[in-house]
Amino acid sequence: MNAKPVYKSFRYANKLVWKSGRRGGLSIPGKPELDVGSPPEFKGEPGVWSPEELLVGALNACMMLTFLTLSRGKIQLLSYDSAAEGLLENVDGKYQITQVTVQPSVVLKTQADLEVARTIMGEVERNCFISNSIKAEIKLAPQLQVSSGSVS
Repeated sequence: MNAKPVYKSFRYANKLVWKSGRRGGLSIPGKPELDVGSPPEFKGEPGVWSPEELLVGALNACMMLTFLTLSRGKIQLLSYDSAAEGLLENVDGKYQITQVTVQPSVVLKTQADLEVARTIMGEVERNCFISNSIKAEIKLAPQLQVSSGSVS
């Protein structure tokens, strides 16, 4: 009989304090406070992070971290940068993020790394806990390339 693996559970807490208008301060002990509020299209102030941006950013970061975790020791990664865009739509009278497109641009050292990275990228969405936690359609559109020159 095979025993099922035992997984740990984790909790993540933060505090939000209303400042004025449609703006608050999001904080976690030991980290800088983050001003959050409605985006300008919903009567918020420019220059403040919105929940919509934070959600898309969380998915973008999780995809990168998942790729890095899955590729550890398997490829020679020279660079990774990524752009992400979420689509907020009104569905049945309620706004929701219906789609998020994540476009990582990855530079690798060798052709062999390229093939391994393609396989790993195919596993990223399935293994990213943020993509497993939201109901929006996720589109992962990676651009993988081998470096044409040496990078130190």
